[in-house]
Amino acid sequence: MAMRQTPLTCSGHTRPVVDLAFSGITPYGYFLISACKDGKPMLRQGDTGDWIGTFLGHKGAVWGATLNTDATKAATAAADFTAKVWDAVSGDEVLTLAHKHIVKTVTFTQDSNCLLTGGNDKLLRIYDLSNPEAAPQEIAGHTSAIKKALWCNDDKQILSAADDKTIRLWDRSSMEEVKMLTFDTSVSSMEYMADGEILVITYGKTIAFYNALSLDLIKTVEAPAPINSASLHPEKDFFVAGGEDFKLYKFDYSTKEELESYKGHFGPVHCVRFSPDGELYASGSEDGTLRLWQTAVGKTYGLWKCVLPEDLGAENSEQLYTSTPEIKA
Repeated sequence: MAMRQTPLTCSGHTRPVVDLAFSGITPYGYFLISACKDGKPMLRQGDTGDWIGTFLGHKGAVWGATLNTDATKAATAAADFTAKVWDAVSGDEVLTLAHKHIVKTVTFTQDSNCLLTGGNDKLLRIYDLSNPEAAPQEIAGHTSAIKKALWCNDDKQILSAADDKTIRLWDRSSMEEVKMLTFDTSVSSMEYMADGEILVITYGKTIAFYNALSLDLIKTVEAPAPINSASLHPEKDFFVAGGEDFKLYKFDYSTKEELESYKGHFGPVHCVRFSPDGELYASGSEDGTLRLWQTAVGKTYGLWKCVLPEDLGAENSEQLYTSTPEIKA
């Protein structure tokens, strides 16, 4: 009898959830931040989805959100022409970084000392957070709005994806473009995995894997529907993807075979990410919720409790394990 996937639903947002990110594993577990068009990014305990706090201060939709590795700082990118840096422990706003247009993406260096931003003014900016009054370094080259920007190669290089249907690799010290990939359609998402230097991108129905240093193609996989986001498991056994048909798909990374698909959301899936320990993945949707899904269905982890078949009465034989189906934020 197949195990039934029971996602944990994290409510609290009032508009579509458009971005999410996990911290690294800390002495207090790991954490999850969500960006939402309601302008109120939320911090949660990563393994349970329990709400910790809401970062209040933006005056428009929040398009991007990230945590530093040890979950002491958060950063957000918003439609109010600002990026903000927050104390993720107290929830206090630390910095507001004014931009000339909507900001779409924010990411910290590994040492948390610099913040990379990108957005509708087509520029990449690097802020020195120890000297926030200083003008940021600016990198120009994209001809349309930047959707996502990431540090790679030990923060020596930058990857950026934009509506000009390109992904570009930049050298941080020279600020020069190293290489460019061009696509037939706009890239919908980009994930970077430092272990193995793998770049995961989605466009149309395609999920593509590239070497992040050379931008050489490793493999592509076609999904049944247009995909908005994909994430590779830390062990690289499989990857998950979500998109316009409200479903989450899980594929075998080596064989490219579709292993599972789940429908839990009531709107398109905008973002999906594996947790740092690989035990679950989180999805954010147009329906205003985040959902947490088990990588190994039926395992006791977080709020999921495994119930062995012999422990069940005949009347319960369908429900092989219990979980908290709804988390109220």
